[in-house]
Amino acid sequence: MKKYKLAIVGATGLVGRTVLKVLEEKQLPISKYVLFASKKSAGQKIHFMNTEYIINELNEHSFDEGFDFAIFSAGGETSKKYSPIAASKGCIVVDNSSAFRMDPNVPLVVPEVNPEEIQNHHGIIANPNCSTIQAVVALKPLDEKYQIKRIVYSTYQAVSGAGRNGVIDLENGIKNHIINKSDFSNCNEITNKPNFNAQENYSLKKFPYPIFSNCLPHIDIFLENGYTKEEEKMINETRKILKHPNLRITATTVRVPVFNSHSESINVEFENSFHMRELKEVLRNAPGIILQDDIQNNIYPIATKASGYDYVFVGRIRRDESVISGINLWVVADNIRKGAASNAVQIVEKMCYQHSN
Repeated sequence: MKKYKLAIVGATGLVGRTVLKVLEEKQLPISKYVLFASKKSAGQKIHFMNTEYIINELNEHSFDEGFDFAIFSAGGETSKKYSPIAASKGCIVVDNSSAFRMDPNVPLVVPEVNPEEIQNHHGIIANPNCSTIQAVVALKPLDEKYQIKRIVYSTYQAVSGAGRNGVIDLENGIKNHIINKSDFSNCNEITNKPNFNAQENYSLKKFPYPIFSNCLPHIDIFLENGYTKEEEKMINETRKILKHPNLRITATTVRVPVFNSHSESINVEFENSFHMRELKEVLRNAPGIILQDDIQNNIYPIATKASGYDYVFVGRIRRDESVISGINLWVVADNIRKGAASNAVQIVEKMCYQHSN
C-alpha cells in the first residue's frame, strides 16, 4: 500500500493536539508527518508516534518539499493565506476553519453524511463547524427517509469550542468560585433595581461575562439580523451539506459551563409521516450514531459520557405533538474530536484508501 506524507498545521492547539491523538489511534498509511505552528510555538517538542517531533514555523515555503495531505487547525486567517499555497504544491488540504466552508467550489464534508463530495475537491476540503457536524450526522438518515421540512436548533456548547482561553475562563471561575455579583448587589440607589450593566470585576480571556454559573446566548459575533455568526454557520452549512439550499432552519446557540462535548436540542418537521419505532431503527442503523434512548432507565446522551469518542449520541426522541409530522432529538458529541479533529482525520483516511485502490 502506498505511504503518504501528512502536514499538521496548528499542531500545538486544542484541536491540533487532538488530531495527533486520533492519528496515533488510527495508524493510517502515513510514512512522514511534519508539524507546523506559529512563530511563537516553533521549536517546541511534541511526543507523537513514539517519536519526539519539533514544531516547525509555518511560512510560504513550508510545503515546498511536497505533501500529499495537510490538516489545518490554525484559524481562518492562517487558512486563507497558506491553504492555497499548499494546494498549489499538489497538497490536498483539509481545513478546520470557517474560511472556505461556504465557497461553492470547496466541498464541505462529513464522512458519514456526504463522502461522495470528497472527490469534488480542487485542492481544499472544508471541515464543517463542530455544532453542524454532529447535527447532520443525526439528520441525514432522517432526511433520506422522511424528507425534512424545517429544523429548529438550540445548542448548549462547551467552552472547549472557544479554544484554550475559553477553557481557562471556566477553570478560573471554578477556582475562584466566581458568581455574577451584579445580579442584586449593584443596586441603583434611587430605583433600588439591580444594575445589570455593571462590569464584572474579573479578568476574562475569552467571554464577555464569566461562564462559570452562567449560560451565554452569544457565540461568535452578532450580525445585523440579530443572529450570531455561529447560528448563521449552522443554518448555511446544514443547507449545503444536506443539499437543501432553501431548507427552513432557525438556530439559537448558547455557551454553557461544560468543559467538553456539545449538546443540542433539535426539533425537526418532516414532509412525510413516520412511525416512531421505525424512525428509531433508522437512527440506530445509521453510520456514526449511538442510540441512547431508554428513559425508563434514565439513559440518554450526556456530555461527560460523549467525551473521548467519535460517535454522535442521540436520545430523548419524542414526537412533536404541535405539528403534523415532527420530532424532538437530543444530540451530543465530543466537539473537539468528532466536531473537528476526528472528522478531518476521517476525511484523510478515506482519501488514503481511495487513492490506494
